[in-house]
Amino acid sequence: METDKIYCESNLDTMARMPDGFVDLTVTSPPYDNLREYKGYSFPFEEIAKELYRVTKAGGIVVWVVGDATVKGGETGTSFRQALHFMECGFNLHDTMIYEKPPRGAVGNNKSYWQSFEYMFVLCKGSPKTINLICDRRNKESREGDNGTKRLENGDLQRLKRGGYSEYGRRTNVWRYGIGKGQSTKDVKAFEHPAIFPEKLANDHIVSWSNPNDLVYDPFMGSGTTAKMALANGRHFIGSEISREYVDIANERINNFLLQ
Repeated sequence: METDKIYCESNLDTMARMPDGFVDLTVTSPPYDNLREYKGYSFPFEEIAKELYRVTKAGGIVVWVVGDATVKGGETGTSFRQALHFMECGFNLHDTMIYEKPPRGAVGNNKSYWQSFEYMFVLCKGSPKTINLICDRRNKESREGDNGTKRLENGDLQRLKRGGYSEYGRRTNVWRYGIGKGQSTKDVKAFEHPAIFPEKLANDHIVSWSNPNDLVYDPFMGSGTTAKMALANGRHFIGSEISREYVDIANERINNFLLQ
C-alpha cells in the first residue's frame, strides 16, 4: 500500500486494504457528537474501532482525541463509551490524558463550569513498543547522584548509590496548547477546515509513541495536521479523508511544508 498519501475515501475502505499489524501509531480526532458539520461524513464507530485494532502493530498506539457535547443539560459521555469499547476490542488503556485549551469552542453550557479540555485516550495493543517520554517539566531542584548508607535491622550498614535529579523531568499527562490563528498553527491554510487540533499536539504524540520511519495513520485526516507533523519528524503517514475539499487543503499544506 502506498504511504505518504491521503486517500479520499472512507477510512474503512482504506483500512480494508491494510494487512494485519500494519500501523505503528494512529493520531486522530474524530467528528464527535455532531458538534461540527463535516462534508460527506459518516461515523460507524464500532466498525472503525475494530479495524483500528486489526491494523495496529503489536505494541502500537492509537491516540484518540475526543470531547463530549452537552445535550438537554447533560454531557453525552460519548468519550468514555468509546474508550471502553476500544478496550472491549482488545486495546489496553495506557493513559487517559487531558488536552487543556483556552475556554472556548463547541463544548460546555452556561450552567456548568466553562469547559476547557478534551480527552486524549492513549490506547495500546499490548504493551507499548515505543515510549519516548518528553522531559520538559522543570524539576524543583537538580542534583548529582551520590553514595550513602542505610542501617539495617541487625545493625549493619548497607551501602547505597542514590540516583540524581536532572533539571527537567517528564511531563504530566495534562498538555496545554493555545488554539486559534498563530497558535494552533501559523499555516493559515489549515483554518479552511472547521476543526483543527494544534500541530504541537500531533507533534508531541508522534514523538512520544513512534520512531523515525514508523508509519503514522490518521483515519480522519481533515486539514492534514497529522501528516505534516509525521513528515516533520521523519515518519511516514497514511490518511483517510472522505471530503475532496479537505484532501486538497491537506495536500496543499503538505506540499508547502515540503517546499520549505
